[in-house]
Amino acid sequence: MKRLFPAPWLSLALWLLWLLLNLSLSPGHLLLGAVLGLCAPVMMRKLRPLPTRIRRPGVIVRLFFLVLCDVVKSNLAVAWSVLNDRRRPPRSAFIKVPLDLHDANGLAALAMICTVVPGTVWSELALDRSILLLHVFDLEDEAVFIQHFKDTYERPLMEIFE
Repeated sequence: MKRLFPAPWLSLALWLLWLLLNLSLSPGHLLLGAVLGLCAPVMMRKLRPLPTRIRRPGVIVRLFFLVLCDVVKSNLAVAWSVLNDRRRPPRSAFIKVPLDLHDANGLAALAMICTVVPGTVWSELALDRSILLLHVFDLEDEAVFIQHFKDTYERPLMEIFE
């Protein structure tokens, strides 16, 4: 049964979304939405994330507030830098961050954090998941940034996922 319906709730959601987007309950849309809802999860089964066990759920709350604080600080810093670009242009740089985190779900969470925090862009991950190439909008000290990145984001994610 799991082979035919790997994600029954996702199938139902896709079917309802199809009907909602088309604003129609005609037989053709009912059938096409059902086919989409049944076939898409089967075809995308290999792309579904691996099941994971959260090791320390309390760390998630702490990480959330750390990221929230960094988002606010980074937004203010980037805005200030953009508004005062005549005084000192930003020192943008690509840096290589050595990673100790190798869990796929942890790396996905790290990628989302890098996307949310202004001033950082995830550029490339080495095939062996050992080095992350990161673009930083305004970099003062590479060693300090790497240590902050590892302590603030990578270490809590390792506690959660590994």
